[in-house]
Amino acid sequence: MSKKRSDRVVVDGWVALDKPVGLTSTQAVSRLKRIYNAQKAGHAGTLDPLASGILPVAFGEATKTVPFVQDGEKAYRFTVLWGVETDTDDSDGRATRESAARPERAAIEALLPQFVGEIMQTPPQFSAIKIAGERAYDIAREGELVDLKPRAVKIRSLTLIDASRDDATFVMECGKGAYVRALARDLGRILGCFGHVTALRRTRVGPFLEEDAYTLDEIENQNMAAEALLSVEAGLAELPCVVVDRDTAARLRRGGSVILRGRDAPHEGVVYAACGGVPVAFGEIVQGALAPARVFNLPF
Repeated sequence: MSKKRSDRVVVDGWVALDKPVGLTSTQAVSRLKRIYNAQKAGHAGTLDPLASGILPVAFGEATKTVPFVQDGEKAYRFTVLWGVETDTDDSDGRATRESAARPERAAIEALLPQFVGEIMQTPPQFSAIKIAGERAYDIAREGELVDLKPRAVKIRSLTLIDASRDDATFVMECGKGAYVRALARDLGRILGCFGHVTALRRTRVGPFLEEDAYTLDEIENQNMAAEALLSVEAGLAELPCVVVDRDTAARLRRGGSVILRGRDAPHEGVVYAACGGVPVAFGEIVQGALAPARVFNLPF
Protein backbone atom coordinates (compact mmCIF):
# COMPACT_ATOMS: atom_id res chain seq x y z
CA MET A 1 0.00 0.00 0.00
CA SER A 2 1.53 3.30 -1.06
CA LYS A 3 2.04 6.07 1.49
CA LYS A 4 -0.41 8.95 1.21
CA ARG A 5 1.24 11.99 -0.29
CA SER A 6 1.19 15.10 1.90
CA ASP A 7 -0.60 18.14 0.49
CA ARG A 8 1.52 20.49 2.59
CA VAL A 9 3.49 23.16 0.74
CA VAL A 10 6.94 24.70 1.04
CA VAL A 11 6.82 27.85 3.18
CA ASP A 12 10.00 29.75 4.07
CA GLY A 13 10.12 32.57 6.59
CA TRP A 14 9.37 33.74 10.12
CA VAL A 15 6.25 34.70 12.05
CA ALA A 16 6.54 36.66 15.30
CA LEU A 17 3.55 35.12 17.06
CA ASP A 18 1.89 36.77 20.05
CA LYS A 19 1.18 33.52 21.89
CA PRO A 20 -1.88 33.59 24.15
CA VAL A 21 -2.01 32.31 27.72
CA GLY A 22 -3.13 28.68 27.98
CA LEU A 23 -1.45 27.39 24.83
CA THR A 24 1.82 25.44 24.83
CA SER A 25 4.55 26.47 22.39
CA THR A 26 4.16 23.18 20.53
CA GLN A 27 0.40 23.70 20.19
CA ALA A 28 0.98 27.22 18.88
CA VAL A 29 3.41 25.98 16.24
CA SER A 30 0.95 23.28 15.19
CA ARG A 31 -1.78 25.89 14.75
CA LEU A 32 0.45 28.06 12.58
CA LYS A 33 1.67 25.08 10.58
CA ARG A 34 -1.94 24.23 9.79
CA ILE A 35 -2.85 27.83 8.91
CA TYR A 36 0.05 28.11 6.45
CA ASN A 37 -0.28 24.46 5.36
CA ALA A 38 3.49 24.32 5.80
CA GLN A 39 5.70 21.25 5.52
CA LYS A 40 8.19 22.24 8.21
CA ALA A 41 8.04 24.55 11.22
CA GLY A 42 9.67 25.08 14.61
CA HIS A 43 9.94 27.71 17.32
CA ALA A 44 12.82 29.65 18.85
CA GLY A 45 12.52 29.56 22.62
CA THR A 46 9.77 27.83 24.58
CA LEU A 47 7.07 29.84 26.37
CA ASP A 48 5.18 28.19 29.23
CA PRO A 49 1.38 27.87 28.86
CA LEU A 50 1.02 30.50 31.61
CA ALA A 51 3.05 32.99 29.56
CA SER A 52 2.03 35.18 26.64
CA GLY A 53 4.01 37.19 24.13
CA ILE A 54 6.67 36.73 21.50
CA LEU A 55 7.09 33.20 20.17
CA PRO A 56 9.16 33.34 16.97
CA VAL A 57 8.09 30.54 14.62
CA ALA A 58 10.30 29.50 11.70
CA PHE A 59 9.13 27.80 8.51
CA GLY A 60 11.17 25.82 6.00
CA GLU A 61 14.61 27.28 5.33
CA ALA A 62 14.17 29.72 8.21
CA THR A 63 14.49 26.81 10.67
CA LYS A 64 18.22 26.87 9.91
CA THR A 65 18.43 30.29 11.59
CA VAL A 66 16.64 29.25 14.81
CA PRO A 67 19.87 29.01 16.90
CA PHE A 68 20.71 32.67 16.21
CA VAL A 69 17.28 33.80 17.38
CA GLN A 70 17.35 31.54 20.45
CA ASP A 71 20.72 32.97 21.46
CA GLY A 72 19.45 36.55 21.16
CA GLU A 73 18.50 38.90 23.98
CA LYS A 74 15.14 38.34 25.70
CA ALA A 75 12.86 40.81 27.47
CA TYR A 76 10.00 40.04 29.88
CA ARG A 77 7.32 41.78 31.88
CA PHE A 78 6.13 39.76 34.86
CA THR A 79 4.23 39.92 38.15
CA VAL A 80 5.26 38.19 41.37
CA LEU A 81 2.73 37.40 44.11
CA TRP A 82 4.29 37.49 47.57
CA GLY A 83 3.49 35.14 50.42
CA VAL A 84 3.46 31.78 48.64
CA GLU A 85 6.14 29.67 46.96
CA THR A 86 4.98 26.85 44.66
CA ASP A 87 6.65 23.74 43.32
CA THR A 88 6.52 25.13 39.76
CA ASP A 89 7.40 28.71 40.82
CA ASP A 90 4.23 29.94 39.10
CA SER A 91 0.49 29.89 39.74
CA ASP A 92 0.04 26.50 38.05
CA GLY A 93 1.84 24.76 40.90
CA ARG A 94 1.13 23.52 44.42
CA ALA A 95 1.94 25.75 47.38
CA THR A 96 5.05 24.53 49.22
CA ARG A 97 5.88 27.46 51.52
CA GLU A 98 3.84 30.36 52.88
CA SER A 99 4.56 33.54 54.79
CA ALA A 100 2.56 36.44 56.21
CA ALA A 101 5.47 38.81 55.60
CA ARG A 102 5.28 41.38 52.80
CA PRO A 103 8.24 43.38 51.43
CA GLU A 104 8.42 47.15 51.31
CA ARG A 105 9.02 48.71 47.91
CA ALA A 106 12.35 50.13 49.10
CA ALA A 107 13.52 46.65 50.16
CA ILE A 108 12.65 45.23 46.75
CA GLU A 109 14.46 48.01 44.90
CA ALA A 110 17.52 47.68 47.13
CA LEU A 111 17.76 43.96 46.32
CA LEU A 112 17.53 44.21 42.52
CA PRO A 113 21.20 45.12 41.82
CA GLN A 114 22.21 41.69 43.20
CA PHE A 115 20.36 40.12 40.27
CA VAL A 116 21.91 42.24 37.51
CA GLY A 117 25.00 41.12 35.59
CA GLU A 118 26.29 37.57 35.41
CA ILE A 119 24.66 35.63 38.24
CA MET A 120 24.37 32.00 39.28
CA GLN A 121 20.81 30.72 38.97
CA THR A 122 19.30 27.33 39.79
CA PRO A 123 16.59 26.49 37.22
CA PRO A 124 13.07 25.62 38.41
CA GLN A 125 12.27 22.00 39.23
CA PHE A 126 9.68 22.11 36.46
CA SER A 127 11.86 23.06 33.49
CA ALA A 128 12.78 21.61 30.11
CA ILE A 129 16.39 20.95 31.12
CA LYS A 130 17.47 17.36 30.48
CA ILE A 131 18.73 15.18 33.33
CA ALA A 132 20.18 11.87 32.11
CA GLY A 133 18.09 12.14 28.98
CA GLU A 134 14.84 13.04 30.74
CA ARG A 135 13.19 16.46 30.97
CA ALA A 136 13.29 17.87 34.51
CA TYR A 137 9.54 18.52 34.45
CA ASP A 138 8.83 14.86 33.66
CA ILE A 139 10.89 13.77 36.66
CA ALA A 140 9.28 16.40 38.89
CA ARG A 141 5.77 15.34 37.84
CA GLU A 142 6.56 11.85 39.16
CA GLY A 143 7.17 13.37 42.58
CA GLU A 144 10.96 13.09 42.51
CA LEU A 145 13.27 15.92 43.53
CA VAL A 146 15.36 17.06 40.57
CA ASP A 147 19.05 17.74 41.26
CA LEU A 148 19.61 20.87 39.19
CA LYS A 149 22.94 22.67 39.49
CA PRO A 150 23.26 26.47 39.51
CA ARG A 151 24.47 27.89 36.21
CA ALA A 152 25.66 31.26 35.02
CA VAL A 153 23.11 33.49 33.31
CA LYS A 154 23.27 37.12 32.30
CA ILE A 155 20.67 39.67 33.41
CA ARG A 156 21.07 42.94 31.51
CA SER A 157 18.55 44.91 33.54
CA LEU A 158 15.84 44.34 36.15
CA THR A 159 13.42 47.15 37.03
CA LEU A 160 10.48 47.36 39.42
CA ILE A 161 7.65 49.16 37.61
CA ASP A 162 4.73 48.68 40.03
CA ALA A 163 4.22 47.42 43.57
CA SER A 164 1.36 46.86 45.97
CA ARG A 165 1.26 45.15 49.34
CA ASP A 166 0.81 41.68 47.86
CA ASP A 167 2.54 41.76 44.47
CA ALA A 168 5.08 43.52 42.30
CA THR A 169 5.59 43.89 38.55
CA PHE A 170 9.01 43.95 36.90
CA VAL A 171 10.61 44.26 33.48
CA MET A 172 13.77 42.32 32.73
CA GLU A 173 16.25 42.05 29.87
CA CYS A 174 18.42 38.95 29.86
CA GLY A 175 20.50 36.52 27.86
CA LYS A 176 19.87 32.90 26.96
CA GLY A 177 18.91 30.44 29.69
CA ALA A 178 17.63 32.83 32.38
CA TYR A 179 14.38 31.77 34.09
CA VAL A 180 11.89 34.38 35.25
CA ARG A 181 10.28 31.81 37.58
CA ALA A 182 13.63 31.13 39.26
CA LEU A 183 14.20 34.86 39.68
CA ALA A 184 10.80 35.27 41.37
CA ARG A 185 11.55 32.33 43.66
CA ASP A 186 14.94 33.74 44.68
CA LEU A 187 13.61 37.27 45.23
CA GLY A 188 10.90 35.91 47.53
CA ARG A 189 13.34 33.81 49.53
CA ILE A 190 15.84 36.62 50.10
CA LEU A 191 13.06 39.08 50.99
CA GLY A 192 11.78 36.53 53.50
CA CYS A 193 8.25 36.42 52.14
CA PHE A 194 8.41 33.79 49.35
CA GLY A 195 6.83 34.41 45.95
CA HIS A 196 5.79 32.99 42.58
CA VAL A 197 4.99 34.29 39.10
CA THR A 198 1.32 35.00 38.37
CA ALA A 199 1.68 36.78 35.02
CA LEU A 200 4.46 36.61 32.44
CA ARG A 201 4.79 38.22 29.03
CA ARG A 202 7.82 38.00 26.72
CA THR A 203 8.28 41.22 24.79
CA ARG A 204 11.44 40.45 22.82
CA VAL A 205 13.36 37.49 21.41
CA GLY A 206 16.47 38.50 19.48
CA PRO A 207 15.40 40.66 16.53
CA PHE A 208 11.66 40.07 17.13
CA LEU A 209 9.88 42.71 19.19
CA GLU A 210 6.42 42.93 20.77
CA GLU A 211 5.27 45.54 18.25
CA ASP A 212 6.11 43.14 15.38
CA ALA A 213 3.89 40.33 16.69
CA TYR A 214 0.60 39.00 15.33
CA THR A 215 -2.03 37.06 17.23
CA LEU A 216 -3.45 33.75 16.03
CA ASP A 217 -6.79 35.47 15.46
CA GLU A 218 -5.20 38.11 13.23
CA ILE A 219 -3.41 35.47 11.18
CA GLU A 220 -6.24 32.95 11.03
CA ASN A 221 -9.42 35.04 10.95
CA GLN A 222 -8.39 38.51 9.83
CA ASN A 223 -6.53 37.43 6.67
CA MET A 224 -3.16 38.74 7.83
CA ALA A 225 -1.19 35.53 7.20
CA ALA A 226 0.73 36.96 4.23
CA GLU A 227 1.49 40.19 6.08
CA ALA A 228 2.69 38.31 9.17
CA LEU A 229 5.15 36.11 7.25
CA LEU A 230 8.62 37.66 7.36
CA SER A 231 11.62 36.69 5.27
CA VAL A 232 14.18 34.03 6.19
CA GLU A 233 16.62 36.91 6.57
CA ALA A 234 14.63 38.21 9.57
CA GLY A 235 16.21 35.49 11.69
CA LEU A 236 19.68 36.66 10.70
CA ALA A 237 19.09 40.35 11.42
CA GLU A 238 21.56 40.49 14.30
CA LEU A 239 24.42 39.02 12.24
CA PRO A 240 26.65 41.04 9.90
CA CYS A 241 25.72 40.58 6.24
CA VAL A 242 28.26 40.08 3.45
CA VAL A 243 26.98 40.84 -0.04
CA VAL A 244 28.32 38.46 -2.69
CA ASP A 245 27.90 38.07 -6.44
CA ARG A 246 26.21 35.11 -8.12
CA ASP A 247 29.45 33.21 -8.78
CA THR A 248 30.52 33.52 -5.15
CA ALA A 249 27.03 32.56 -4.01
CA ALA A 250 27.14 29.42 -6.17
CA ARG A 251 30.49 28.43 -4.66
CA LEU A 252 29.18 28.90 -1.12
CA ARG A 253 26.12 26.80 -1.89
CA ARG A 254 28.38 23.99 -3.04
CA GLY A 255 30.07 24.14 0.38
CA GLY A 256 33.22 25.89 -0.80
CA SER A 257 35.07 28.56 1.18
CA VAL A 258 35.51 32.03 -0.28
CA ILE A 259 38.00 34.79 0.46
CA LEU A 260 36.24 38.00 1.40
CA ARG A 261 37.84 41.03 -0.15
CA GLY A 262 37.15 44.73 0.00
CA ARG A 263 37.49 47.55 2.47
CA ASP A 264 34.29 46.70 4.37
CA ALA A 265 34.77 42.92 4.53
CA PRO A 266 34.60 41.59 8.12
CA HIS A 267 37.85 40.10 9.40
CA GLU A 268 36.39 37.50 11.78
CA GLY A 269 33.23 36.22 13.42
CA VAL A 270 29.99 34.63 12.27
CA VAL A 271 28.31 36.30 9.30
CA TYR A 272 25.80 35.46 6.60
CA ALA A 273 26.21 35.97 2.88
CA ALA A 274 23.43 37.29 0.67
CA CYS A 275 23.03 37.69 -3.08
CA GLY A 276 20.36 40.00 -4.47
CA GLY A 277 18.85 40.38 -1.01
CA VAL A 278 18.50 36.59 -0.58
CA PRO A 279 20.44 34.67 2.13
CA VAL A 280 22.91 32.20 0.63
CA ALA A 281 24.82 30.77 3.60
CA PHE A 282 26.13 31.52 7.05
CA GLY A 283 29.37 30.58 8.72
CA GLU A 284 32.48 31.82 10.48
CA ILE A 285 35.22 33.93 8.93
CA VAL A 286 38.66 32.51 9.65
CA GLN A 287 41.74 34.34 8.33
CA GLY A 288 39.64 36.26 5.85
CA ALA A 289 37.84 33.21 4.44
CA LEU A 290 34.16 32.40 4.93
CA ALA A 291 33.48 28.68 5.32
CA PRO A 292 29.72 27.97 5.09
CA ALA A 293 28.28 26.11 8.08
CA ARG A 294 24.80 25.94 6.52
CA VAL A 295 23.51 26.95 3.12
CA PHE A 296 20.04 28.11 2.08
CA ASN A 297 18.13 26.64 -0.83
CA LEU A 298 16.38 29.84 -1.85
CA PRO A 299 16.12 31.29 -5.38
CA PHE A 300 17.98 34.50 -6.13
